[in-house]
Amino acid sequence: MSEKSKSVAQLDESIFENQLTAKVDLAKKLNWLRAGVLGANDGIVSTAGLLMGVAGAGASQPEIVVAGVAATVAGSISMAGGEYTSVSAQRDSELAALEQERRELAENPEMELRELALFYEAKGISAELSAQVAQELTEKDALKAHAEAELGINSDHQVSPIAAAISSFAAFFGGSLLPLFAVSGPWIEIRIPLTVGAVVASLAITGFVGAKIGGARSLRAIIRNVSISLLTMGITYAIGALVGTAI
Repeated sequence: MSEKSKSVAQLDESIFENQLTAKVDLAKKLNWLRAGVLGANDGIVSTAGLLMGVAGAGASQPEIVVAGVAATVAGSISMAGGEYTSVSAQRDSELAALEQERRELAENPEMELRELALFYEAKGISAELSAQVAQELTEKDALKAHAEAELGINSDHQVSPIAAAISSFAAFFGGSLLPLFAVSGPWIEIRIPLTVGAVVASLAITGFVGAKIGGARSLRAIIRNVSISLLTMGITYAIGALVGTAI
């Protein structure tokens, strides 16, 4: 191979690696952003619902604040713990699958090579070209090739349970602060409509952001977010009022 051909090949490989890295980084950012939006939604809706229920029962301002703080802390820890457990299970499953694939490659490389070629044949690539692609990918990084083709995972990047837990905690905590602030301020006479307004506005924003991330229609997402929030606050307020009257 001439020096020029080698240079072109190295350039092509560099471009491919950069594109792959950018794609992985973008996917990570979008996943964390999506998780952040969902966590903030949970914090807003669940905390607002609890506060409206307590307020509907006729609780005093200090009691509402205590309930709101407790809900914020407990909810944030619960979200973080749940996310940590979920992502840990996902990570463990990925590592176990990679280890299984590593054993299969060591025990029967010929069958694994044929299996990889069949994967590309199923995609519509000719048998001859599929065999060539499988051979070249195997020579470069057999485990990575099989992991991406058969398992749909990247052997170089596993999710971080700790990062997921911290992200969920921060998102839920941040979302909870808005209704807590709105309902516990000195404006006691207007705390209910102020809380409703603040929650509706914030969920309209998170609905819009979430729709843009997922490429969906923003108006539909906003209406869905706001409707669920209003329903939650309405039901919890009514139950709180009924229970408060009964006791």
